[in-house]
Amino acid sequence: MKITNITSYVTDSIGHNIIFVKTETDEGLTGWGEAYCVRPDLGVAATIDYLKDWLIDQDPRNIESLWAEMYQGLRFPPGSIGLAAISSIEHTLWDISAQALGLPVHKMLGGNVRDKIRVYQGVHGNTPEKTAEHAQQLIEKYGYTGLKMSPYPPEPDKQLWNAVLRDGPRFIEAVRDAVGDDIDIGLDAHAKIFEPIRALELADAMAPYKPYFFEEPIRPENIQAMAYLRRKMTIPLATGECLYTKFEFNELMQAQAADIIQPDVCICGGLMEMRKIAAIAEGHDVMVAPHNPMGPIATAINVHFAAATYNFSILEFVPHDEGRRSEFVREPWVPKDGYLDIPDKPGWGIEVNESALSKYPYQAYRRGNPRRSDGSPAFI
Repeated sequence: MKITNITSYVTDSIGHNIIFVKTETDEGLTGWGEAYCVRPDLGVAATIDYLKDWLIDQDPRNIESLWAEMYQGLRFPPGSIGLAAISSIEHTLWDISAQALGLPVHKMLGGNVRDKIRVYQGVHGNTPEKTAEHAQQLIEKYGYTGLKMSPYPPEPDKQLWNAVLRDGPRFIEAVRDAVGDDIDIGLDAHAKIFEPIRALELADAMAPYKPYFFEEPIRPENIQAMAYLRRKMTIPLATGECLYTKFEFNELMQAQAADIIQPDVCICGGLMEMRKIAAIAEGHDVMVAPHNPMGPIATAINVHFAAATYNFSILEFVPHDEGRRSEFVREPWVPKDGYLDIPDKPGWGIEVNESALSKYPYQAYRRGNPRRSDGSPAFI
């Protein structure tokens, strides 16, 4: 079997693009993958096209070899754009390999260790009451047993820190009162805090409401500062969406800087690399809760990963049953009682609606650029 073509689709999903990748073979098998929208999105698509010439006429089942050829050929470490491209192509190779054997991908990873995949969704609102109402709506609709929310009041960058410490807890208090103690609530600080001591203050203010984890309390570049926070915080510390490959996660584990890791399969290096990352974490008694604010193919890959990974905890999820996302695959992902079913069809077990990928062409997006009250740029 040989690769004959690799095509990328940069599809507007309103607010950001989703980058889908298709690999074709001379035996008629087609594999699908998804790249993270790191921006510039067209830079990822151009890198996929660049890598294509290296892979044409090669056997897609030689996943480890082809991964090494791409990773080293981009003059490692390749960074976010290169790894988003590598990850997406690697996904397609797993899909093809599993289809060739007539197996779902998770059966190639050692088989099931669980029967269904627990997921959570983010809740939002500009007041504590509206945030609590949104939480109740999501639980009623999808049966979630886990949610995630911001620890901040609106526009925290423009407020004095004491106001953030005073008003932020009111939001999680309202949600906790609304949903009760049987729902796990994660907090995502989105790496907006520069000083570790401020992150610790905020964690202490949130602790009475028993958060499931405190995600990205500070910028991920300083692993030693993250390790300091983990030692001091009484809430489990989660991080990893901005870290790549086994090498960076190994450094994180060596520093004992996380209780939960959140690798993203669309940028960390792909499925095989995320399995290696999970194995490193398991050796340090650390759970894996993948970052997944992505499209339906990314969700499929994560479901197969979770099905076969012992130290998996919970999966981030964005519903695919409404709007444009509902068009990208024939059977959109919909949680039942807070869980996703594990596909039993060969490959990823999904049918991509290729015509919908071309229906919504690329749009240029730029992340917001918040400013502090003195006009200086704030962290996003």
